[in-house]
Amino acid sequence: MNTSIHFRDNNLFPIWDKVQNGQRLTLEDGVTMFRSQDLISIGKMAHAVQQLKSGDAVYYVVNQKIEPTNICVLSCTFCDFAVKQGSANAYEMTIAEILSKLNSDVHEVHITGGLHPDWPWEYYLGMVRDIKKNFPQVDVKAFTAVEIDFFHKKFKMPIDEILRQLYAAGLRTMPGGGAEVFSERIRKLLFNQKIGAKTWFEVHTTAHKLGIPSNATLLYGHIETYEERVMHMVKLRKAQDETHGFLSFIPLAFQPGDTGIKPKNDFTSAIEDLKTIAISRLMLDNFPHIKAYWVMLTEEVASVALNFGADDMDGTVGGEKIAHDAGATSPMTMAKDKLIKIINDAGKIPVERDVYYNALNVNTENVIGKIPYLNSVPFYTHFEKRQFKILPIVPRRMGQLSQKGQIDAGLFSLMDYFAQETSLELMNYCIATRDQVKSVMLFSKEGWQGLNGKKIGIIDDTATSVRLLQVLLEKKYDVKAQFVRMHASVNDHSLYDAVLLIGDEALKANKTGLSGYDLVFDLAKEWYDWKKLPFVFAVWAHKKSLTVEKRSELLEIVQQSLEKGESHLDTIGKVHGQAITLTKHETSEYLEGFNYHLGEREKEAMSIFKKLIEEVEVIS
Repeated sequence: MNTSIHFRDNNLFPIWDKVQNGQRLTLEDGVTMFRSQDLISIGKMAHAVQQLKSGDAVYYVVNQKIEPTNICVLSCTFCDFAVKQGSANAYEMTIAEILSKLNSDVHEVHITGGLHPDWPWEYYLGMVRDIKKNFPQVDVKAFTAVEIDFFHKKFKMPIDEILRQLYAAGLRTMPGGGAEVFSERIRKLLFNQKIGAKTWFEVHTTAHKLGIPSNATLLYGHIETYEERVMHMVKLRKAQDETHGFLSFIPLAFQPGDTGIKPKNDFTSAIEDLKTIAISRLMLDNFPHIKAYWVMLTEEVASVALNFGADDMDGTVGGEKIAHDAGATSPMTMAKDKLIKIINDAGKIPVERDVYYNALNVNTENVIGKIPYLNSVPFYTHFEKRQFKILPIVPRRMGQLSQKGQIDAGLFSLMDYFAQETSLELMNYCIATRDQVKSVMLFSKEGWQGLNGKKIGIIDDTATSVRLLQVLLEKKYDVKAQFVRMHASVNDHSLYDAVLLIGDEALKANKTGLSGYDLVFDLAKEWYDWKKLPFVFAVWAHKKSLTVEKRSELLEIVQQSLEKGESHLDTIGKVHGQAITLTKHETSEYLEGFNYHLGEREKEAMSIFKKLIEEVEVIS
């Protein structure tokens, strides 16, 4: 991290030292930061971490909030939304009414609500099924752990069966609501009828095992202590170590409304909100994203939070009622254009996403794509952005954005370069293997010949590696298999006879093994043994339409960055390597196995591979 911070609070020095060296922060570190008055320094530390994880990207989604009913069997002290059956302001939505709230522009529907005493199980399954039937482009994010536990008890079905049926109906992710604060003291005082930490984690862990990722939340700013706030984060971090299934963390500022709960102030201050977001980013080192939920923060605070560690603003959130019933002051609906303006004004890249954080559109100029894997570290550690902005994005998605003209330059997957040769100009830099690669790995239950007709799960990140696998199967081994795309989060690997992983996920699995798969094949080694040539996985290229001035500056930046990176291969990947459980030696050995310059042998390998892929069927 090249960030220079001038601390006003000397207690933050050792914390920053840990952050720079990739060491995990403790409960005591978190409390120290909450008690510190040096907000700007905490924010700068968090922003440095966020830059490593997300670059300049800030995500948003075109989404619709659906709250099917406010009738609830619980009576939680802090809730201003729920009412009892027969109440004058009670409401119940039919499935037809729910469908009427959606349209073809929406990418995510977020469903949470009261725990209705009478609705049958089929109502919930039918709701999800009908949404997917009528709006197949919509991803369904639905039902908090509280609701799942309610279904489990009311309909007398195991939690895993509840989730399996919902997944089959079309549920894809779960919200993080119901976590509140993982403190028994607070639960007994404020929501003693509601589930505690044990059940909340049981539901989310089960979901992750079934291939359903989720979010996590923290409700802060009421009667919790700083210790309780940080302990909440520590428990989430531990669960993420075990399941890797959480997509984002959402600190939710308490909205007192007419709940009767009297915090020190009616609303949390902007300082407290920003500090909580920044500390979340620093403590939750294994969470991909931290959300600045503008509905509760207000647009102004959410905008500042984008430089305090947050990299997601949620979305357009049409139809949200729960927070507003408790007195949230943000507008009920924020238009997509306004979200884009706020993100651009913060100096960031507005990235429209889907429910899995796959980038769908980029709404700014001068964007450089960055493959977010360890193997690209030599190019980006010393990258001077100057007029450009950096978007970390997996290879396949970078190619899709480039096809739309939304990426100016980057380290493109070889297949995407082939597909866009008329619009992209090749640069003399690449990621090529000498023999083995260790990060494009096929984990299999069968040998090569045994995979004929079998189902292979393909991680959604890959564009080139899947075609390399296809070529090896069909042209080297005379085998045809069925390829099934997996989403880039948690997956149920047991569904497949083999699984193809790439990048950091492959490095981790290559070291620890993948449960149920006894055979492991390095695709680059398979290629080298066959053709006695390196394999080129990615190449640097830029738009042919790039101005002469931008082109010249980009070439200078990449050249200088790589020169510095190659001179420090023994150290530059240390922190990144630690995050994926590699030792310093393993990290440097891995990086030294690549060639980053496009030479004649690399060009020969590209030409041979291009001819081979023209001889096999096109796959998506």
